[in-house]
Amino acid sequence: MRRLIGLSVVMMMASGSAFAEGEYVDRARVISVAPQVQRVNQPRQECHTEYVRESVYEPASRSNTGAVVGGVAGGLLGSTIGRGTGRIAAAAVGAGLGAIVGDRVDNQDTAGNARSVTRPVEQCVMVDQWQTVTTGYLVNYEYQGRQYSTLMDRDPGPTLDVSVMVRPQLSQTQAPVPPVAWQGPAGRRNGHERGYW
Repeated sequence: MRRLIGLSVVMMMASGSAFAEGEYVDRARVISVAPQVQRVNQPRQECHTEYVRESVYEPASRSNTGAVVGGVAGGLLGSTIGRGTGRIAAAAVGAGLGAIVGDRVDNQDTAGNARSVTRPVEQCVMVDQWQTVTTGYLVNYEYQGRQYSTLMDRDPGPTLDVSVMVRPQLSQTQAPVPPVAWQGPAGRRNGHERGYW
């Protein structure tokens, strides 16, 4: 008895798994493949070196010799003028004026020089770079006399694997038949003679 029960359980499990397997893989014929393309901009930076000419001012070196000589000469010349404390004041004024005049005379040609130099300057600009990129493939295929379309990431070739699912059509099931009352002999109805088919 146990053996019979075990065998029936195994059979029920096998039949249940057979009913559960309602999906399988089949092959469909590819009719056409059309690549789907898109234009994409990938800008890049381009740099080059330009040479620019600039004027550079270089101040000349100044000499203090003229100021010293002019100050001494002006001081001596100022000391010959006046008497007493006025002589000292005249020597001081003479030394100051002599130093100014001597400095201008000595440094009159040293105003500075401007010279031209060339230096490199790097210039960079962004340049558009448009490319045509394939984003996928529109595949038209035929299976069991019907045509279908799908978008794939690669060209499948002449055939295409398709997943087929088998299941019952639920709209074709019939509504349950209502029970009919049994009236028994001579059409009498009582609780003992009533039944259902």
